[in-house]
Amino acid sequence: MADAKVIHRIIRQLATWAVVSFFTEIRVIGGENVPKDGPLIVTATHHNMMLDPAILSSAFPYARILHYWVKATLFINPVATYILTSAGNIPVDRKSKDRQKLFKGTFKALSHNQAIALFPEGTSYTEPRIMQVKDGAAWAALEYTKWAAENGNKGAPVVIVPAAIVYTNKSKYRSNVIMEFGKPITMDQYKEEFMSSDEKAPRAAVKRLTAQIEKGLIESTINAPDWDTLYAARMARDLLWADEGSINLDEFVLISQTLVDLFSTPELVPNFNSIKRNLLSYYSLLQSTHLTNSVLSSLPLPRTLDPLRPIPLPSRLLTLSILVRDSLSSLVRLPLFVLPLLIHAPAYVVGKMAAKLVEDEEETQAQNKAVFGLFFVAVLVYPALFFFLWSCLRYTSTGALVAVGFLSLLAVYHNRLINDNYEHAKRLVAAWRVLVGVWTPKRWDLSVNAVAQYTIPKLPPENPWVDRSRSKSRPATPGTNTPTSSPLDGASGSNAPSSTAPLKKTKKDRRPPSRRLIRHVLRARIEAAKSLATLFDRLEQTPEKHVRASSHLARAFGGQLDPGQPEMVVTEEGVSLPEEPAGWRNAAEVLSFLRLRGAKIGGLYKTVEGEWAAALSSEGENEQDSNAGSGEDIVWVPSERQ
Repeated sequence: MADAKVIHRIIRQLATWAVVSFFTEIRVIGGENVPKDGPLIVTATHHNMMLDPAILSSAFPYARILHYWVKATLFINPVATYILTSAGNIPVDRKSKDRQKLFKGTFKALSHNQAIALFPEGTSYTEPRIMQVKDGAAWAALEYTKWAAENGNKGAPVVIVPAAIVYTNKSKYRSNVIMEFGKPITMDQYKEEFMSSDEKAPRAAVKRLTAQIEKGLIESTINAPDWDTLYAARMARDLLWADEGSINLDEFVLISQTLVDLFSTPELVPNFNSIKRNLLSYYSLLQSTHLTNSVLSSLPLPRTLDPLRPIPLPSRLLTLSILVRDSLSSLVRLPLFVLPLLIHAPAYVVGKMAAKLVEDEEETQAQNKAVFGLFFVAVLVYPALFFFLWSCLRYTSTGALVAVGFLSLLAVYHNRLINDNYEHAKRLVAAWRVLVGVWTPKRWDLSVNAVAQYTIPKLPPENPWVDRSRSKSRPATPGTNTPTSSPLDGASGSNAPSSTAPLKKTKKDRRPPSRRLIRHVLRARIEAAKSLATLFDRLEQTPEKHVRASSHLARAFGGQLDPGQPEMVVTEEGVSLPEEPAGWRNAAEVLSFLRLRGAKIGGLYKTVEGEWAAALSSEGENEQDSNAGSGEDIVWVPSERQ
């Protein structure tokens, strides 16, 4: 293992540039759980295609080189073997039924204290929770443990470290990434059973180890029973933390899972379905208009601009002039950013076009944006600029250094300024879109019936390579073809087709101009805020109310677990595994938890009181819209405690 892995280091550097240029921050949590040396298998979640290994490799603690499984048939000659090996790949012979031969390259790497990275979900997918964790990592770790014992290898034992990669918005430019490493899993409690002479014992040990890996991944990710629950929790989070940057990324997963659990408790309040529906309507309308609650919350739209308020004309014009002034002031900074903006603009355009190629595959959009954008900049734009600058400096060696230095500073300058300018541009565009939408004649608005189709969130298509029979909360989909299980399950790209396999094409929905939806968006925002305020007010009044909780959160925050013996789940192989018991947290503790982490629960009332009257003055449409088809009314009574 004297190979310096030169190609791997080059690829890792390119991956670092790609993820840094696309995401604002990659927050690493639990890095102390990763051994600095010794044989290691990292099992990572896989929900964002090529960006997952790019993030994992570029931000891995101690800059350890990660090795990935690749089909042995690709190592066809010395040149291919050197390239693949130098890139950090390990051959696996999928045709071999002998696991010792199957994992030969893996054993060699682990015996030299290398780190191997696997994606045990087997494919990249977009679902509201972890759907499957396959057995490949467990087989590899236990077979290596057996091989080391039989061959007198006295090196350090192998450990498995779960790695959860969570995106605040995985397809959104300048969003954030949280990568959390769980506690190391040793082979101590599994190796005796695995090496037993009992024919069924090895598979049982593998299943138990796989269950432990899955548990580690679930505890560090956000898991909802269905899309509606996840979307409602996201919308509640956005209303409680109107400023997207105000959530501590170290607690983003904890906060999100707490809200998911909250909206997984249908018996919480009598009008629970109506509350959830209003949140979903607002969420869907924001998606349809490409707006965000964060942007709407920051708009300089004072009440004097409300076209239906009896404000004297001079005052209205004065207020409008303030908006114009703010718009112009935002342009003042543009000259400072115009050069990097123009240089990188082609990459933005190309990235956006690339994302449109996979509109139905959320897990592929960010990959296309980052890869196509980086390729365009690194292969076309920057080289062209380098040769242009170098030619201006008469092709001297000093000129080459100056050109490289200038381009390096340009890249840093662009990344430093892009966040503020990007957010400012979004607010500016949204402000005028809202202003135009509210000031246009009401007859141009979509009717309540016509807008109904935009109040139901669009669900991602199901990934055909996800084996739904593995999901504990959802039965298998009839007719779904799933790959045959093998010891290599979990090696992304080696045992399952890519999630970019052809999907059934659907006719693209035609969206109306946003100005025809703006009043509906503002009205939905008020109804969502009122609904959420009502929910929390009733929880304040019943502090002992039980709120469903993921078992690990119940344990961590003084909750309770359902008493009695844990239920057993029997796998297809006949192995019995204990299922995690249901958990509960008190309403008072949940409210305290959210407030301590910055949730603006009292701010929900300000949202309702401060909105434009125009948002609620649709000639009686509001009552029809908010209660359509429900038979439930939300009675909003502000609590004095707020």
